[in-house]
Amino acid sequence: MTDISPVAVNTPAGRFLVGSGQPLLLIGGPCALESEELARAVASTMQEICARLGINYVFKASFDKANRTSITSYRGPGLEAGLATLARIREDLQVPVVSDIHEVHQVAAAAEVLDILQIPAFLCRQTDLLSAAAKTGKPVNVKKGQFVSPWDMKNVVNKLHESGSDKVMLVERGASFGYNNLVVDMRSLPVMRSLGCPVIFDATHSVQLPGGAGGSSSGQREFIAPLTRAAMAAGIDGLFMEIHPDPDKALCDGPNSIPLDQVEELLTRLLRIREAVGDTF
Repeated sequence: MTDISPVAVNTPAGRFLVGSGQPLLLIGGPCALESEELARAVASTMQEICARLGINYVFKASFDKANRTSITSYRGPGLEAGLATLARIREDLQVPVVSDIHEVHQVAAAAEVLDILQIPAFLCRQTDLLSAAAKTGKPVNVKKGQFVSPWDMKNVVNKLHESGSDKVMLVERGASFGYNNLVVDMRSLPVMRSLGCPVIFDATHSVQLPGGAGGSSSGQREFIAPLTRAAMAAGIDGLFMEIHPDPDKALCDGPNSIPLDQVEELLTRLLRIREAVGDTF
């Protein structure tokens, strides 16, 4: 079994750990903040489901999606308004929150609100951004770039460690396979766990077809369940899911989002797999 250093997440409702022997973590919510009403609905519903299932839950929604395919694509409400919305949801629901940071100047303000700072896949090698995130003392969740091998994520981990962070989580979200296509190499999960960090499987971005709709990305959400079952059997510490009440009407990443009303059934099945496999990976 890989020796994983648990990552402590301090939340409005207390502290929990991510790693070996710990409850499953779920990071989930709409791709981008659309309305506060929608965000609250997803966060409260998922909070209830996860409490029932014994899963640690963190609400996710981006205040700004800076890497959209088209300049006209919806990006979110922006730094100031988005963080204000996330702060209210965090306080009112007592639920931890995470969002993407894209630039160094966003880090300080984001760290005032967010319980976890997330580094997008396209930016996983940006040294200044990683260093600034590490210096906040907050857990840093790094998505492995589609262009990066799992063993090369050791350099990302080293950058964060050298910058003062021992709270690092790594996310698998598929690797580029030709044009407009991603594949998931399940070997990457134990490889990244061997770096000593908890590993999270991004169940929804892994079925994305980048730029597949011409002016936006497409996706194959029918493969979310089988890929997630495989990842759970391979051994992971957490899941990341983009969750929306009506993905076909989502303003961002709808084709690869899972409908809110399908999440509990999938999580219930996944926990059975986790129980059967045990913490022996």
